[in-house]
Amino acid sequence: MSAVHAPARTRTDTGAAALAVLRVATGLLFLWAFFDKAFGLGYATQPKNAWFSGGSPTKGFLSRVDVGPFESVFHDIAGAWWADVLFMAGLFGIGVALVLGIGLRIAAAGGAVMMLLMWAAEWPPARHTATGEATMSTNPVIDYHIVYALVLIVLAATTSSAVWSLARWWNDLRVVKANPWLR
Repeated sequence: MSAVHAPARTRTDTGAAALAVLRVATGLLFLWAFFDKAFGLGYATQPKNAWFSGGSPTKGFLSRVDVGPFESVFHDIAGAWWADVLFMAGLFGIGVALVLGIGLRIAAAGGAVMMLLMWAAEWPPARHTATGEATMSTNPVIDYHIVYALVLIVLAATTSSAVWSLARWWNDLRVVKANPWLR
């Protein structure tokens, strides 16, 4: 029995489109988090706690960290103005870069660092919190933060911006040509 194979061009086009869908969907995930925290859309953030209403996008999450070797560090930076600005700028910048297909290298690096920090805040290797309660961690190493970091790296390392993006325009900019790390 012989297998039927699609022409290489069809497989390439399908793969590029699939990567573009993954890129845009991941970008929208970051942008949703930004807008919910900025405006308090009522999902993870209530309107009264919105960043633009004077709330802190880092205070709630980081002040509740109750596990891992960095617990006190996260408590110390919870609600700090600079942590809020960096976190929100990261969510917005990564989201825009992914949706538009530009600056994927820096978006992947920044996003991977953000995801690793969030992984450290949740500290999946721990079985118990500081108070002795079960953490309910489902995997001590690979959780959704690690998967998101890997997705970002794959999107930057492949031709995910070949379809549905502004990559051609972006890559033709003089500053990007002079600084390839901006691609």
